[in-house]
Amino acid sequence: MSDLNKLNGTYVIDPSHSSIGFVARHAMVTKVRGVFNEFDGKATTGENLEGASIDVTIQVASVDTRNSDRDAHLHSADFFDAEKYPTITFKSTEVTGKGDSLQVIGDLTIKDVTKSVTIDFDYEGGATDPFGNERVGFEGKTVVKRADFGLTWNAALEAGGVLVSDKVTLEFDISAIKQA
Repeated sequence: MSDLNKLNGTYVIDPSHSSIGFVARHAMVTKVRGVFNEFDGKATTGENLEGASIDVTIQVASVDTRNSDRDAHLHSADFFDAEKYPTITFKSTEVTGKGDSLQVIGDLTIKDVTKSVTIDFDYEGGATDPFGNERVGFEGKTVVKRADFGLTWNAALEAGGVLVSDKVTLEFDISAIKQA
């Protein structure tokens, strides 16, 4: 039995030691990366992942691509429309594990559009930190089509293609702390 199947209880994401981000192709030649600086979430599970559930809420206005003009455009109605839709949410519908891998299926909601997505995670292990907190780590990613969530803004390129790819990779690097 892997350590993954021994996890039980409630774990809260530690945002200061976690990252939720994305990668999109820009101008068909390079990748642009961004992160969300404000998010929270928790996972609850019984023995052997029985009854496991994961809930995450991301604050859209916290998007950071290291370019203030691009970030402002992402906040606008062309993309996330942060004023009207201030959060992105994820709620698991099924959690399964095998070895040190975790597959999480759930409902991702962006701009009031909900789609089922599957996120594959690697369990990176657990440790007790110097403050006595029991921590666990997971890394995962999935690919979504932004058009599926109403994120359809784009610009045609003179040489063909578009400015922003429809496929976006969502990346998760999570450190979670077990609650007493």
